[in-house]
Amino acid sequence: MTAINPVTDLTVEGEIGVLTLNSPPVNALSGRVRQGIYDGITAANADPAVKAIVLICEGRTFIAGADITEFGGASKGPGLHEVQDMMESSPKPVVAAIHGTALGGGLEVALCAHYRVAVPSAKVGLPEVNLGLLPGAGGTQRLPRIVGAQKALEMMTSGQHVPAKAALAMGLVDELAEEGKLREAAIAFAKKCVSENKPLVRVRDNDSKVAADRGKPEIFENFRKANARKFRGFMAPEWNIRCIEAAVNLPFEEGIAVERKLFMELMTGSQSAAQRYSFFAERTAQKIPDVPDTTEIIPVKKVGIIGAGTMGGGIAMNFANVGIPVVIVEVKQEALDRGLATIRKNYERTASRGGITAEQVEQRCALITGSLEMEALADVDMVIEAVFERMDIKKDIFTKLDVICKPGAILGTNTSGLNIDEIASVTQRPQDVIGLHFFSPANVMKLLEIIQADHTSKEVINTSMKLAKKIGKIAVLAGVCPGFVGNRILGPRQREAQKLVMEGAMPWDIDRVLYDFGFPMGPFAMSDLAGLDIGWVKERSKGESIRDVLCEMDRRGQKTGAGYYDYDENRVAKPSPVTEKIIHDFIVKSGANPRTIGDEEILERCIYPMINEGAKILEEGKAIRASDIDIVWQNGYGWPVYRGGPMFYGDLVGLPKVLAKMQEFQAKMGDAYKPAALLEKLVAEGKGFKDFKPNNGITTNTKKDTVHA
Repeated sequence: MTAINPVTDLTVEGEIGVLTLNSPPVNALSGRVRQGIYDGITAANADPAVKAIVLICEGRTFIAGADITEFGGASKGPGLHEVQDMMESSPKPVVAAIHGTALGGGLEVALCAHYRVAVPSAKVGLPEVNLGLLPGAGGTQRLPRIVGAQKALEMMTSGQHVPAKAALAMGLVDELAEEGKLREAAIAFAKKCVSENKPLVRVRDNDSKVAADRGKPEIFENFRKANARKFRGFMAPEWNIRCIEAAVNLPFEEGIAVERKLFMELMTGSQSAAQRYSFFAERTAQKIPDVPDTTEIIPVKKVGIIGAGTMGGGIAMNFANVGIPVVIVEVKQEALDRGLATIRKNYERTASRGGITAEQVEQRCALITGSLEMEALADVDMVIEAVFERMDIKKDIFTKLDVICKPGAILGTNTSGLNIDEIASVTQRPQDVIGLHFFSPANVMKLLEIIQADHTSKEVINTSMKLAKKIGKIAVLAGVCPGFVGNRILGPRQREAQKLVMEGAMPWDIDRVLYDFGFPMGPFAMSDLAGLDIGWVKERSKGESIRDVLCEMDRRGQKTGAGYYDYDENRVAKPSPVTEKIIHDFIVKSGANPRTIGDEEILERCIYPMINEGAKILEEGKAIRASDIDIVWQNGYGWPVYRGGPMFYGDLVGLPKVLAKMQEFQAKMGDAYKPAALLEKLVAEGKGFKDFKPNNGITTNTKKDTVHA
């Protein structure tokens, strides 16, 4: 064995040189790994005893991709293109031996080998689009030359991971090895290359697939049209498409030049910066500074849910999906039957679309049972209350749970903003009480706001965070305050939308600006979708608001064919003259003078107060990090990932600009717009939210330990 460098060594087995990478955890293409490959191939080619070369990796995976921590920094060692040229130009056959995943740069390296062998469990792909990028090491030009333009479009714009068997069928892999015997199979394949004098296959020279797609612009036109909604606002999918067009229409080297140009445009742009930030932010949110991974985890083998409504049923499905039995408690048999029927219907709908099998439908439904007795919760390890948002009801439930549930059971509440300390106060075990705020529909939405109260124990926090991951949620820890993180920041946006309407902007103008910013829909379209009559009581309505008048006219949203908007039979919205007149009448009645409000003002009025509220949350210690706030808004409220989140966006536009606007709003409209002290402090120090390190923060357990971000 010859050590090439600390992460690479070369052994010679007969006529085969085996170059092994071992750079935990995922053999990412760091400077040392690139240097090791370069020097290893060079050494193998210089050794007359070596007739062919196998590139293989130790650990759980082949090269999983680029080392994105190097992005934007000074490159060390040979560039990836140099390494690829060394492999592709090798006078001796190079065989890439793939296990685990060969993603992004990993697959791009493998495509420069002359042959590829993989175990059946391996997966390959080019997922750079998920970081706002495109494959920048020849992947956009080599992949279409193997799989054709259509399949390359599908793979690169989705970032999908292709299983080895499918990769074999499309030519990305040349042979499948027996599971657990990759090294032996790759060496045997390399020996066959020597004995049969197999040609040195260079993917770059294979023009047959792209030639067949040449002169067919409809391939790209149809793909763009079919995915227009999915790609809306994102640059990276379109830039990937343009690179594949170049692969089809240009010689390889010219296509590479297009790839490098477009890669740098994305790499230096704000969208990729936001998406890379989000990648790390999501992982950082799992780290609770004073709750180490070694903190005890409470076994959760059975869960209780109180409430069989839309939320309770959705929450129950999350646990059944991972094999955890659930008992749902309701007060009336009719409500319980309806809830269980809805759960089954949801599962059957998923099965009809191919998401799960009919057998899985039955397995999951069998894990969910119902009861009309709270005593059915006596043996559960965790109970989640998901009833109407009223403090008196919740306190009554927790008083009963305190008596019924076994010692050590986690008592969770799905409240979206009520004071959890007050809820916990009615129990003798406040250390076991925690907020578990799921988002609707709970079986679909990824976000789970985990709210720790004053006395919540570290064990309960750690268990909740780990359990969230198990059920497929993205968890963010927050402290107790009205609305927590998400709804608290939503408040200023909703307030501004209503105020802008009373100043002369129409609902569809506000919705359009926020839609163009990247939200799935604006606040008024969302209200119509949810139903304007949520929380509205006909007997108490006195026409005191625009919503009151709309509901009194039975304009209650999409379900009645009219709300803020008018809807056709397909629920397609159009601006409503009825709504416009109602708004005009309210403005006249208020004595105000309507004015023309531009798109820039609408955006600033809706977004900057959100940023300011986020700053208040940070200065109060109700969130650990600015990035945690952004993860909440991306995954719970549809903030476009390519804009990072409200705090990232604040840094992007510049906190001095945000502060100046909030000061302007305060001068014109009052102290509701008063800038957060943290915002003022960061601007004075020339810093951003990315630099924020709190002096105090979320506290855990009865000792009130302080969390430092």
